Amino acid sequence: MAVLDKFSLKGKVALATGGAGLYGRQIVAALAEAGAQTITASRHKEPLERLAEEQRNLGHDVTVLTYDQGLEASVLALKETIVRRWGRLDVLVNNSVLRPMKKGFQDDAATFAESMQVNATGLFVVTRAFGDLMAANKSGAIINIGSIQGLIGTDPTIYRGTSMSGWYPDYFFHKGGMVNFTRFLASYYGAAQVRCNCVAPGGYQTAAMPETFVRQYSERTFLGRLANDTDLKGIIVFLASDASCYITGATIPVDGGYTAK
Repeated sequence: MAVLDKFSLKGKVALATGGAGLYGRQIVAALAEAGAQTITASRHKEPLERLAEEQRNLGHDVTVLTYDQGLEASVLALKETIVRRWGRLDVLVNNSVLRPMKKGFQDDAATFAESMQVNATGLFVVTRAFGDLMAANKSGAIINIGSIQGLIGTDPTIYRGTSMSGWYPDYFFHKGGMVNFTRFLASYYGAAQVRCNCVAPGGYQTAAMPETFVRQYSERTFLGRLANDTDLKGIIVFLASDASCYITGATIPVDGGYTAK
């Protein structure tokens, strides 16, 4: 097989959870553009349908399903639907995330627990459900979407002079746990030829960000900018495809050099 052919996802079935978010949109687009039969799922169907329609208009195969990652029964129902309609799953991208701690470190314990129900317990449930399906077929790729905040602590200087802050303990907790959970999964499923890797994106620039924050964050990177709406696409296709067939258990920052500085 020619090397560029190894990056193709034609003939593969891929599920990306949480497809309507900042990184979710480009994850879905990347999988679809690479040729996968792409499924995206979350609690809210309408924004996913708009995204799917955009992709279908470009000639891509994108299907929308719904599920609640905080409910095991909902996860298992999603699995049953995918098995019934496609018969297998080749790629799982764990991108769903809940951010309920609006008060940050001073929020209450119940809100922290709500976050963990989706972002920790839910991640375990959905990954086991589809990881076992892949293992039964002796093939598959799991990609966990982490964060640089699972690798390093908060740098308060990037928020100086703004109303923003980085004091969200649940996010650091579950994104940090995701890194070692990725290693666990790589070990557990390795004998079944199922690979598991983690992508740790940096900050994504939005129009709502204050100019002061954008400048201070950008100065913290080697490349001098925040991420845009295409920066994650290449790594997703690489890790989902046969081009990365001997890579598992890795966490790869996609952050413009933020964590290397």
